[in-house]
Amino acid sequence: MASLIRFSGSLAFAALVVPAAIAQFPQPAPPNEFNSQYVLAAPAPRVGRPAPQFTATDSHGQTHTLSQYHGKYLVLEWHNQGCPYTRKHYVSGNMEKLQREWTAKGVVWFTVISSAPGEQGYVTDAEENEYLQRMHAEPTAVLMDPGGKLGRLYDAKTTPEMYVISPEGTLIYEGAIDNRPTPEVSDIHGADNYVTDALTEAMSGKPVAVPYTRPYGCSVKYAGD
Repeated sequence: MASLIRFSGSLAFAALVVPAAIAQFPQPAPPNEFNSQYVLAAPAPRVGRPAPQFTATDSHGQTHTLSQYHGKYLVLEWHNQGCPYTRKHYVSGNMEKLQREWTAKGVVWFTVISSAPGEQGYVTDAEENEYLQRMHAEPTAVLMDPGGKLGRLYDAKTTPEMYVISPEGTLIYEGAIDNRPTPEVSDIHGADNYVTDALTEAMSGKPVAVPYTRPYGCSVKYAGD
């Protein structure tokens, strides 16, 4: 009986201690209107390897390949108009500012839409072009990927999710746009923008200090998922 009492006491102690220990680690926020689609993607870094070659058509019907931009830095930005984490950066003007800043410095910037027909974020070419004009967005082009071929090639999981490719065709950054994984516009001020960091360091001849971060946001709405 004494042994049973001691054992039971250990269980009671564990019941108190284990939850307390778990509580010390960051926990996902409870679902609400903003984060019900929130995804913190599992790591799948390919940084330091050649970026996958692709051919894709933009919202004006023009074809683009990765190889034709050899010799230039290139950014891929996964996008979903309906995602609050994406809207944060467009409503605030943050993404548009980044696009203007870096394309002015010779960087090729592709926004990529991999939402399937009928899914959140799917738009026609005309709808996307109207959106670009309304938001004053200035990427080099928007690559339309309703079949998800380009998204799956790069294993894109969230919107936004960012990739930076060197002039030699090497993937030098993959992951989140910044270190503030919220849909709140107020969190942009003071955030560490990983894309800006990667491009600034690489174009200065320095290694990228943070080449991979875990992307956050809404899941990419692939067909069949």
